[in-house]
Amino acid sequence: MKKYIYLFREGNSNMRDLLGGKGANLAEMTNIGLSVPQGFTVTTEACREYYTEGERFPEGLWEQIIPAMSDVEHSSGKKFGGSRNPLLVSVRSGAKISMPGMMDTILNLGLNDDTAYGLAEATQNARFVFDCYRRFVQMFGDVVLGIESYRFENILDEVKEKQGVKFDSELSADSLEGLVKKFKSLIKAETGHPFPDDPYEQLKQAITAVFRSWNNQRAKFYRKVNHIPDDIGTAVNVQSMVFGNMGKDSGTGVAFTRNPSTGEKVLYGEFLMNAQGEDVVAGIRTPLPITSLQEENAELYGQFCQIASNLEKHYRDMQDIEFTIEKGKLYILQTRNGKCTISASIRIAVEFCKEGLITREEAVTRIDPHHLGKLLHRRIDDEAELEVLVTGLPASPGAASGKIVFDADAAERLGLAGEKVILVRTETTPDDIHGVMASQGILTSRGGMTSHAAVVARHMGKPAVCGCEALRIYYSDKKLVIHNREYPEGTEITIDGGTGRVIDGMVPMKDPDLSEEFQTILKWADEIRTLKVMANADNPFDAAKARDFGAEGIGLCRTEHMFMDPSRLPIVQKMILAQTLEEREEALALLLPMQENDFYGILKAMAGLPVTIRLLDPPLHEFLPNGEELGEDILRIKLTQNLEDRKVQEELYQKEVLLKKVRALHEMNPMLGHRGCRLGITYPEIYAMQSKAIFLAAARLIKEGYTVLPQVKIPLVVHYKELEVLREQTAQIAKEVMGAEGVDIPFKTGTMIETPRAALTADEIARYSDFFSFGTNDLTQTVFGFSRDDAEGKFLPVYIDNHILSENPFAILDKEGVGKIMKICVQLGRMSNPELKIGICGEHGGDPSSIDFCQEINLNYVSCSPFRVPIARLSAAQSMLKSRKSE
Repeated sequence: MKKYIYLFREGNSNMRDLLGGKGANLAEMTNIGLSVPQGFTVTTEACREYYTEGERFPEGLWEQIIPAMSDVEHSSGKKFGGSRNPLLVSVRSGAKISMPGMMDTILNLGLNDDTAYGLAEATQNARFVFDCYRRFVQMFGDVVLGIESYRFENILDEVKEKQGVKFDSELSADSLEGLVKKFKSLIKAETGHPFPDDPYEQLKQAITAVFRSWNNQRAKFYRKVNHIPDDIGTAVNVQSMVFGNMGKDSGTGVAFTRNPSTGEKVLYGEFLMNAQGEDVVAGIRTPLPITSLQEENAELYGQFCQIASNLEKHYRDMQDIEFTIEKGKLYILQTRNGKCTISASIRIAVEFCKEGLITREEAVTRIDPHHLGKLLHRRIDDEAELEVLVTGLPASPGAASGKIVFDADAAERLGLAGEKVILVRTETTPDDIHGVMASQGILTSRGGMTSHAAVVARHMGKPAVCGCEALRIYYSDKKLVIHNREYPEGTEITIDGGTGRVIDGMVPMKDPDLSEEFQTILKWADEIRTLKVMANADNPFDAAKARDFGAEGIGLCRTEHMFMDPSRLPIVQKMILAQTLEEREEALALLLPMQENDFYGILKAMAGLPVTIRLLDPPLHEFLPNGEELGEDILRIKLTQNLEDRKVQEELYQKEVLLKKVRALHEMNPMLGHRGCRLGITYPEIYAMQSKAIFLAAARLIKEGYTVLPQVKIPLVVHYKELEVLREQTAQIAKEVMGAEGVDIPFKTGTMIETPRAALTADEIARYSDFFSFGTNDLTQTVFGFSRDDAEGKFLPVYIDNHILSENPFAILDKEGVGKIMKICVQLGRMSNPELKIGICGEHGGDPSSIDFCQEINLNYVSCSPFRVPIARLSAAQSMLKSRKSE
């Protein structure tokens, strides 16, 4: 029979796949001698088989749970379901990869009327017992039976109002006992069945509910966003309860061994006396900072500090620790590697390395490149005049402005429509995750620095202000009141997650400065990686920004963006509308100095580094007005203007000529039409002008003392003869310019690989090319037969939701299809030309998993947008380390 159950003492930290992260850590803490309430873990394999068996317990699981419960009874000296000194347990989820708050938990399980009275007698604290009991019934009703939590909260509010108290902790034992009965009545009315009194039946239903929560909507959404596999399942941890709500000498809290927002080496967290853990993390009461525990009990605080330090050294990572104090004794309920901001994780990794706990290579692998872009937090301009409305807790750094919205669905809807919104809630719950994702930032009236809103916002890199108790939120009226001033939904506000300020209106922002630790981690990455990282940049400003971010050259400069400049678009259109070669060359002569200045600025900004300039790629009709709009203009003139007027006649004639040209250039499928090198073949004078502009700009800079390394990229080649013709033309123009200017220009000529035919005939094309650059956006379209705009807007989301495709292939490289063609291309190209340099310049060049593949097939470089250059540098280093490990 398979082993589905592991007692905590039977596991260890290396069993994460089987026991989940939480179960493995509980086992490890037990083995190193910490005071951990005992229990057992139901394996992830049991969860997977639960789904395989049609959402039924796998055979033999329950038979293993019974003796495991007996073991916990023995170690605790208590009896599960006993009327004297009964054993209560918690039932918690725990996947291999941490998913905080996404799945379900049940506390105080094992309570019924008999065990409640027995526990009250044993503890001589009836108020504590019935506080636990009402929490358990509510949690069981919500998590297991599916009755929405607010139904219980409404009853709770009625009872507090009747007794005339504000806080739950002020309710009497009699009121709490009455609350249990009301909760049970609600359950029977909603389900048609009484609340289950049998503790073993409670346990079975609770474990089933945790299994079921693996596939709840928020968990599936979280996995999708964080690229966590759907098939790994969750473990379930059944652990004997200790109680932080037994009186003033009891409490509960959550603490990080370092500040999760900044990475500073200080104990950071919160606690509440006479409370259970849900009170802290759910934001039900605003907790005290962990340092205040020293005033409550200096000895316990000292113990906790020592345990925190030991756990950090043992796991060699910042720890997120949950603890409970029961009658003056400290228990550690859980430790795990802490979630933190990307800036904090970088600082922690660098400082751990300097402290000798990890190596530089380990430090580099600790940073998630997907989150690196979030480091570039915007901040409020120091010079801005601000109207600060109120201040809360600075829960997650960064600043954001947007319109107030009060529910997650509205936030998602408006966010997808392009609106910038701030989600304002009393507190967030895991069910709000889709709204958090769509919002610019989060503002809550309750909760602390470790509340759900704070933890999730930090993880997502979004600003958050929490525990802002001056806020009064009226959901039904869709309005926020601050100091008697109303702010209806849609009002624009700004939040500063670094200071906790809430500010009226939109305010000017500034881009961040990069920290010393950020530069250090990238320096270490550069020492490891072999892939060069270049940037896609079309102007000197972007080129300079890319260089600041560590780009080693320009891998793609798109010249068509220069043609779109409003000041030169009329000249471009004149060139397109030309009826003769002479007319076209006349327009090109006007464009030549403009292009020369364009290339001069970019080459100068990247002096000493290669600049790869792609000649004109899109079809010519993209530079002309829309045909339908032109037709409407012509009709309007005919219907509303005096056609006898010579000016009107001239305007009408020009528009009709233009419409005729637009229609002549119209293509049924322009992506596969008259574009790229096909333009250069049919209108060689266009590419000749661009090549001349490149070499004239290079010559000027060389004369000024700069080192320049221009590379001419010919787009959309499908046959080697296209490249042969255009390479010869480029070389001839370079020769003429060098002769006329008296300089020697080191340059290279290469091509884009954007079609299957180009890849499959790479051996022929490589004979005429100094480099290949995979244009993976077009290559993905031509391999899949997808039009990107149509696919992403119509059917790709359905394909992904139905698991036909695991990812959007335009965001993450399709290794099985597109990747296979790339591999063939690399092999053929290098076989024909061993000196051939090969890289990638599509959007995939900044995607970490795509960079892994580039390393795997031995490319020379990746090229991406300037702001993704740091991501690519880090990813390239991590890819190199993975390849070393697999050797």
